Amino acid sequence: MAKQPAPKTSPSSSLSPRVAAALAACRVLQDGESLSTILPSLAGRVSPVDRGLLQELSFGVCRFQPRLQAITRELLKSPFKAKDQDIHCLLLVGLYQLLYLDTPAHAAIHETVEGARSLKKPWATGVLNGVLRNFLRQKEALLEKVDQSDAARYSHPNWLLKRLRQAWPQHWQQIVQANNGRGPMTLRVNSLRTSREAFLGRLQEAGIEASPTPYSSLGVQLAQPLDVSRIPGFGEGHCSVQDEAAQLCAQLLELAPGQRVLDACAAPGGKTCAILETEPALASLWAIDQDPARLARVEENLARLELHCELRAADVGNAESWWDGVPFDRILLDVPCSATGVIRRHPDIKLLRRNEDIPALANTQARLLRECWKTLKAGGVLLYATCSILPDENVRIIEHFVAEQADAQLDSIDAPWGLAMTAGRQLLPKEQGHDGFFYARLRKTSG
Repeated sequence: MAKQPAPKTSPSSSLSPRVAAALAACRVLQDGESLSTILPSLAGRVSPVDRGLLQELSFGVCRFQPRLQAITRELLKSPFKAKDQDIHCLLLVGLYQLLYLDTPAHAAIHETVEGARSLKKPWATGVLNGVLRNFLRQKEALLEKVDQSDAARYSHPNWLLKRLRQAWPQHWQQIVQANNGRGPMTLRVNSLRTSREAFLGRLQEAGIEASPTPYSSLGVQLAQPLDVSRIPGFGEGHCSVQDEAAQLCAQLLELAPGQRVLDACAAPGGKTCAILETEPALASLWAIDQDPARLARVEENLARLELHCELRAADVGNAESWWDGVPFDRILLDVPCSATGVIRRHPDIKLLRRNEDIPALANTQARLLRECWKTLKAGGVLLYATCSILPDENVRIIEHFVAEQADAQLDSIDAPWGLAMTAGRQLLPKEQGHDGFFYARLRKTSG
């Protein structure tokens, strides 16, 4: 059967958060779109007071889809037709509420059933009502049965579980548990405007509970996520939202006044801004990204913080198209990757990524590394970074590169965080802590 696009509704019509979440899940599952692309437009069609619920439902369905999907297979006599996948996703939304939220059962069922009417499919109200009530009656036995499958039990696709077990035999269960949680909201204090201690004081005065991060000297972790409009000084550039693991990049670059620095694959610009805040006396900073739309995000972040650098829309993997021939002292190469270290923040990765994507990504990463190396000055430093926890994208890329590149010397990273690898250092996602991230520091010898 030919794949049908996810059902669309009128752009002007308002939506309940449950219907909007079902449509979001449909577009992820059927069209391969990401939640970060989908949710802004859908949120505009939901009442402002319900936008938090929309995000919770959308993220939750993607986070636990493997388990929810297994439950539907047990409850449905036959799967929904391709044209009715919106109803199938509405069922997933209903099951998520009954299984993972504190929503009263009668309210969750009623609102989910009413969603079928909003989708102009009243025939589905009886089906949804019956299936959801059936789930409640059989809940314990159903969960015991579906959880015999690892994919359902851990809510991860089998291919990813296999890779995690192979790469991290002692840590994979903690990784899975962290992935199925919610990442904390972490801020990077702008040292050009204030100190971390002073900023923590302002948060305390505003009644916002927060604590300093253990590894980043500029990190502040909030006890509860907040809209940035409620964070003192955010609009004035006193802080930025950035996970602690990503904050470590600036100190690892060993920045100094007068250096010429390249931030390759720069969007959305968090690390670009961190570099400029850490060393305001650089000779220059080039921020390059292939996507002009994503580069606009970099420009927005720079403007809020009143920072400046050279922005270029170009393929960093083709140096001839953008490089002026003057070597860089420092290069941050944060390559495109599987993003398996940030699944808790982007749970749709479980549904969008495929096993065959990893070799293709590794090829791209190796190509970008070779090309950027050409633009590095002798004695200069290149920091390779990913938000992946898969060795194929991390330690193996660096090992192969150092073995093949005569003028590449691997620097050890002596730090109290992460795991020391044969090449580089790996952070694994930590519950109520940092994301999964990999860093390797390479120095170019004169030879």
